Amino acid sequence: MRILFIGDVVGSPGREMVEEYLPRLKRKYSPGLTIVNGENAASGKGITEKIYRQFLQAGANIITLGNHAWDKREIFDFIDDAKNLVRPANFPEGTPGKGITYFTYNQIEVAVINLQGRTFMAPLDCPFHKADELIEEARQRTPLIFIDFHAETTSEKQAISWYVDGRVSAVVGTHTHVQTADNRILPKGTAYISDVGMTGPYDGILGMEREAVIKRFLTSLPVRFEVPKEGRTQLSGIVIDIDQKTGKATKTERILINEDHPFFE
Repeated sequence: MRILFIGDVVGSPGREMVEEYLPRLKRKYSPGLTIVNGENAASGKGITEKIYRQFLQAGANIITLGNHAWDKREIFDFIDDAKNLVRPANFPEGTPGKGITYFTYNQIEVAVINLQGRTFMAPLDCPFHKADELIEEARQRTPLIFIDFHAETTSEKQAISWYVDGRVSAVVGTHTHVQTADNRILPKGTAYISDVGMTGPYDGILGMEREAVIKRFLTSLPVRFEVPKEGRTQLSGIVIDIDQKTGKATKTERILINEDHPFFE
């Protein structure tokens, strides 16, 4: 089983990159499962039902979220009916939506789990304990388990990957929007990367207009961050190969597409 994961899609520039390159990436890599993190897809914060459906039409199978999941109020109107959408599972009991879903390709089932870190982020339920609970549930059905861990610090991301090594197929970090070069397979067979990176503006700062971000650092005053509507763009992702019988990862390959790293089919 091959999984293609596209990192945090930011605003319309990110969505346009997905529409342009996702079909080409699928032709090149032939993944059985394609996952897109869409928590920043609507103007940099949140997701709408229209965007969710656009991702599916572009070729995504599952959409994961993160700390900006609730920034567009309309999500409360459709999240419970969106079977291909997962939000962080460690939100408190009773939160709308779900934190785990299953996808079947050629009679092979994959569990997709979304978790959110707590260091420098909202004080949610423990992601480690929630991981234990959901891994136990998933392994009743399949050894192929993928985790999108949406977290701020590399230490927390590394900690959870070692904690679940051998029990899941992959732990992929999202949220910080800068692709890390530490993709690897841990000793017991779990693929890992601290952050897949961002899909969106290439010349902004974490996907936002750089002038506003710089002003915030210079003045410490509140500044409204906007996604640049024009300029160069990029796509970040990762491809992970998994043994469908054991659930262990066998290969990882980072994807980075921008003007300095052109895409070749």
